[in-house]
Amino acid sequence: MVSCPICGKSVNANRINDHIDSGCESHFENGENGGISRSSTPVSSFFKTPIAKKESTLNGTGGINGDHPTSSPSLPPALSTSTSYKKRTFAETTTTPIANTDQNGHHTPTTDQPSAAPDSPPLRKKPKLSPNAPLPERMRPHTLNDIAGQQALIGPNGLLRGLIESNTIPSLILWGPPGTGKTTIARIIASTCNSRFVEINSTSTGVGELKKLFGEARNELGLTGRKTILFCDEIHRFSRSQQDVFLGPVEKGEVTLVGATTENPSFKMQGALLSRCRVFVLEQLTPADTETILRRALAAELATTTEDSPLHTATLLSPESDELIPFLATTSTGDARTALNLLALTLSLLATDPELTLAQLKPHLTKTLLYDRAGDAHYNAISAFHKSIRGSSPDGALYYLALMLQSGEDPLYIARRMIVIASEDIGLADNSMLSLATATYTACEKVGLPEARINLAHCAVALALAPKSTRSYRGLAAAMHAVGKEEGVMGLKVPPHLCNAPTRLLKDMGVGKGYKYNPDYMGGRVKQEYLPPELEGRVFLEDDNLPGTKGVDEDLDDEEREEVLAEEEDRLGLKRKAREPGEQRRTNGAGSTGDAEGVVEGEELVLADEDF
Repeated sequence: MVSCPICGKSVNANRINDHIDSGCESHFENGENGGISRSSTPVSSFFKTPIAKKESTLNGTGGINGDHPTSSPSLPPALSTSTSYKKRTFAETTTTPIANTDQNGHHTPTTDQPSAAPDSPPLRKKPKLSPNAPLPERMRPHTLNDIAGQQALIGPNGLLRGLIESNTIPSLILWGPPGTGKTTIARIIASTCNSRFVEINSTSTGVGELKKLFGEARNELGLTGRKTILFCDEIHRFSRSQQDVFLGPVEKGEVTLVGATTENPSFKMQGALLSRCRVFVLEQLTPADTETILRRALAAELATTTEDSPLHTATLLSPESDELIPFLATTSTGDARTALNLLALTLSLLATDPELTLAQLKPHLTKTLLYDRAGDAHYNAISAFHKSIRGSSPDGALYYLALMLQSGEDPLYIARRMIVIASEDIGLADNSMLSLATATYTACEKVGLPEARINLAHCAVALALAPKSTRSYRGLAAAMHAVGKEEGVMGLKVPPHLCNAPTRLLKDMGVGKGYKYNPDYMGGRVKQEYLPPELEGRVFLEDDNLPGTKGVDEDLDDEEREEVLAEEEDRLGLKRKAREPGEQRRTNGAGSTGDAEGVVEGEELVLADEDF
């Protein structure tokens, strides 16, 4: 069904032209014929007088209304006697008076239907909410000014506010934590913009329904000129193949997509669709914003109760007590929906016992952790845990470990990450950490929670306090870059003396000839090249445990700065001592592949041992 651009009534999309040709008198959705009596027996259209000819007869000098002019001024221009039908925009049709027919056959403009100004948005009825609707739904704002927080987007100078007020809404994605106003903003867009609005949820809408909606939007745009705003909640739940269905309609401008998601669109949305949408980031509400919402809701709820309601005598709700609202704002962690649900629960408990104290209520007001084991919070927490260990902060490591455990994270997932940390960040500085991390994983398997949390804490603190070295990690990265990125390196042949020669034929061909078996030589030291000739002298393993390319951090205080400089001086002193003439220096144990600083002793390249 579509709305007629002239009379505004619902008409079958396939009969819209017939409806307009009839002067908006027939072909309605419910079968009404505009008040004109019809024979119960259908009459073939062959015997019907064309509408243009009928109007000419009714309004001509020799017709029934001979005193009327030949052209009815009350008829819409599109229904005049002109032989060509001219399409008009939606703004034009909203200002055109609708013709009615009285008992004498006279056409008079309709006066009881107000016409909207061309630039004014259509009047929308405020949705009637059931008294049993949840408190968050009943308290949902209806204007941008009522929304708490998000001032960067919808404040007086907010970009999104400017787009809404100018009625130039692009396809956009609203990305933010739960309870920050994504759905509310989308519905305000619907109520203020002169467009058709359709709301769907990705959990209950399939591809077939989407294609049907896009077809209706296409018909609406072609018949009335009105665009369709399609609001899709939880859009990240659509698979990438399902998201492909949006590409065509969004690209052609048949629909304006407004998506809401709590997950990072870069990870959850198809790249081609994301490139056609503008992403607006909604920030988590501050405690002050949440308090504003709660106080407004509390005042509205108390206003609907009778004077003898127990809520008016509740101690926690008295003006002298101001501990409930701040507690709820803090407990909800920036989620307005959670805060309002907790307030509703509190009011229901106080209605039965007005003397309840906050201490008695706290066990009933469970804290909601914003943690999704498959979402952003999951990856943010493990990232912060890893970086705390890398930064030698045992306090940070313990905090994020506790956060993940309290949120139900798999302890084996945390243990696996610590195995990686042991080699990536501690590495050659303390080889025992890899054994500890591996043993921690085994302990978690055998013990399980809750005791396994002790093993995890032991390992996390040990890793945080251990010295750090990324030599092996950076060395592998340099070698991987050479093999994968540098032209020709991937195809270099292994030197013949390093090749395997298990058969007599290969030995006769000289494969493996010239190889020096290190254990046969004193100290295992030999002069032998292990890299292809094209990479001779190339160094992948650097001397320093940590590169330190950015120098001393400017944010360190004076005492910490002096400590860092002293450690660096000691390191350089040990390095110089290791390279004094006459001192025994260790060559590269895998063979002389070169020195990071180009130091040469005779013909043999050496590396200083930095793992003291």
